[in-house]
Amino acid sequence: MQTIANEVARLLPLSGPVRVRPQVRGKFILAGQETLFVRGVTYGAFRPDARGREYHEPDIIDRDFAQMAAAGFNAVRIPHTMPPTALLDTAARHGLRVMVGLSAEQYLGFLIDGKKRQGEIADLIRRTVQPVAGHPALLCYALGNEIPASIVRWLGPRRVEWYLERLSDAVRREDPDGLLTYVNYPTTEYLQLPFLDLVSFNVYLETPDRFDAYLAHLHTIAGDRPLLMSEIGLDSLRHGEAEQVRALDWQVRTIFASGCAGGFVFAWTDEWFRGGADVDNWAFGLTRRDRTPKPALETVSRAFAEAPFPRDAPWPRISVVVCTHNGARTLRECLSGLRALEYPNFEVIVVDDGSTDRTEAIARESGMRFISTEQRGLGSARNTGLAAASGEIVAYIDDDATPDPHWLMYLARSFLTTSHAGVGGPNIAPPDDGPIAGCVAKAPGGPVHVLISDREAEHIPGCNMAFRAECLQAVGGFDPQFRIAGDDVDLCWRLRDRGWTLGFSPAAMVWHHRRNSIRAYWQQQREYGKAEAQLARKWPHRYNGVGHVTWSGSVYGCKSTALLRPPRRIYHGVWGSAPFQSLYERSPAAMWLILTMPEWYLVILLLVAVSALGMLWRPLLGTLPLLALSVGILVMQAGLAATRTLLPNRPASRAVRYQQQILTAVLYLLQPLARLSGRLHYGLAPWRRNGEPGGTLASMRPSVLPRRGRVAVWSKRWEHPEGKLQRIEAGLKAAGANVRRGGDYDRWDLDICVGTLGAARLLAAVEDTGSGVQLTRYRWWPRWSPAALAVTFVFGVLAADAVEDRAFVVAAVLGAISLLLALRACVDCADAVAVIRQTVDREEP
Repeated sequence: MQTIANEVARLLPLSGPVRVRPQVRGKFILAGQETLFVRGVTYGAFRPDARGREYHEPDIIDRDFAQMAAAGFNAVRIPHTMPPTALLDTAARHGLRVMVGLSAEQYLGFLIDGKKRQGEIADLIRRTVQPVAGHPALLCYALGNEIPASIVRWLGPRRVEWYLERLSDAVRREDPDGLLTYVNYPTTEYLQLPFLDLVSFNVYLETPDRFDAYLAHLHTIAGDRPLLMSEIGLDSLRHGEAEQVRALDWQVRTIFASGCAGGFVFAWTDEWFRGGADVDNWAFGLTRRDRTPKPALETVSRAFAEAPFPRDAPWPRISVVVCTHNGARTLRECLSGLRALEYPNFEVIVVDDGSTDRTEAIARESGMRFISTEQRGLGSARNTGLAAASGEIVAYIDDDATPDPHWLMYLARSFLTTSHAGVGGPNIAPPDDGPIAGCVAKAPGGPVHVLISDREAEHIPGCNMAFRAECLQAVGGFDPQFRIAGDDVDLCWRLRDRGWTLGFSPAAMVWHHRRNSIRAYWQQQREYGKAEAQLARKWPHRYNGVGHVTWSGSVYGCKSTALLRPPRRIYHGVWGSAPFQSLYERSPAAMWLILTMPEWYLVILLLVAVSALGMLWRPLLGTLPLLALSVGILVMQAGLAATRTLLPNRPASRAVRYQQQILTAVLYLLQPLARLSGRLHYGLAPWRRNGEPGGTLASMRPSVLPRRGRVAVWSKRWEHPEGKLQRIEAGLKAAGANVRRGGDYDRWDLDICVGTLGAARLLAAVEDTGSGVQLTRYRWWPRWSPAALAVTFVFGVLAADAVEDRAFVVAAVLGAISLLLALRACVDCADAVAVIRQTVDREEP
């Protein structure tokens, strides 16, 4: 044991008595100003004495904790019962923090049978917490441990979630500064518990690939909160002590490399008591029953000492580029954070894009490399940094962001273990930025990443992204037309079009300040609307008919409000037998999505105009209830989203909390309006036409009469049907059309849209006639927008009624609207048909 202690002391200085309570900061736990990587072990359950006390031998506890501390552990988990205060005192003396269990799972039977009301259970939990509340050795409270999947299925997940939330409120009343978690496991991973400070899971997977993949999935569940592995381990009785050594080595290293805040090895000793008897048919312990060390103890100690990464790894050189324009207010904090990075091989390049404030003086004071240019915009500044970079990886961070000390470590780890061209990480708002910035952080429209899977991204935001320098150079860097925003989206699409992939590292986090005034938030969202218009002109096929980007992945943190949220579907398996039970949330139907889009304000404006005509023709006043309903839905969605949002600074006063919720609701209402303003000002309107000015679609002579068509094309060279369609699709996109592929259940192959109100569909069939000769048949037909048809019909009927009532002015206005809509729909359909015909004609020999 002395050998282990000496080696651990060399790699990791032992900490003294615990005095500072931990707090959560983003994906990690902090003790004071230092990151607390939890290096823990579970302790118990043990045979109780005659008075029912489990931890009743202080001498043994003292020796065990001393041995843990000597081996490099800094935390111990008491799984199933609240320990006595004396145990916490002993832990504090040895520098150990304690995760205590409140065993909420044992009271659920009372809840089911109605023997105790939930309020009584909450009072019981509160009395349990009282003796230890505020103790410096507390790491966190675990509300419960592995509520059985069958019980959750019986009660329903929402009732269990509500139950745990009520208990968390009871604990917070006794210990407001205490951290809370619930120890979950794969069989009930679908429980949604956003009120917890930490996300904890017990995971026993015995292959490195599956373990690493599941950790990535758990990080997606955890979001911006720390992820703790509350139990990992292997039974040495069944697998042997040598296999236990091997498994625990890669398990411990994997949890830290993946970005977890730490973990607990199960267990400290083979001594274990459950179900009223000693358990002697397993041996998960790091020590035997007599506390003699197993070989696994030394392995775990060494792995913990090297966490989160080995010091002597071959780290690649990284160039960090900070692009700034009048960023003096936050630049010093950003550069200070870069100076504190724990990475052995990096440089910092500050690119000043024509600032007029003290940016240059602050940058030069830092001693970092400084490049000053005239103001040419963000995309150009990023290219300037790329040209000056000497690293094989180029990382970008905004001047109003501050990196976590291990930011580059996690980015580099992703590059070293994958072939990704680029890697991004989360950007989290600091919790102490003030009430307005805190509300802005919870409002929509912030910089978010789009995930295709738990580890692959479709888009990574520009405030926290890194790329292989050779990949950036291969695509020509950033497009300088994007002067404020949109450059990151454009680059990600270009890299993916080259066949490269983008990765996501959940622990490569930066602290990113949000706008601290409503005016600044409005301007930011308006600029984002401008960037969307620029992107739509360059990438028309990535935008739908309404003018919104169609992501193939899921937007991180983007949840529909409760008003529109579809029912949750949980994969339980037959009779609830699945070991991994996941949550699947269906996307809202397309007709509901418009309620969350900026264009909903145009719908409201149209209803206002129609209602105003009611002054000339009273029947139109009947649209007033519809107008009220449209506005009410908008306000209700904003209110629901705001009330369901957990604000980062947890205001203690109910009045302050209500004020912040009202402000958040106002931001939910302003954000789409600001985006709409920017989109309309720069040409991204619902009535726009696709294609670049002067391109194929713009020069095409429109026809007002769309027609069905078909053609047959002979080919003497055999080609796979999918290859033909891909070539047709590429030709349509080159013409500027918005092209969507048919799904598994569609009787069409491609949907082609050049306008908002109409489109066309293409179907292909290939016949092999022998000797490599193929006959390909193409058939197309127009498709009118159902919404356009409905609105046209309604306005036409109203115009006819107005004529009948001799309200000729109103009839003329309504009829003109109906006619214009019908003509525009015909033109859109005809142009879609025409571009199909032109593209197919090129296929003819």
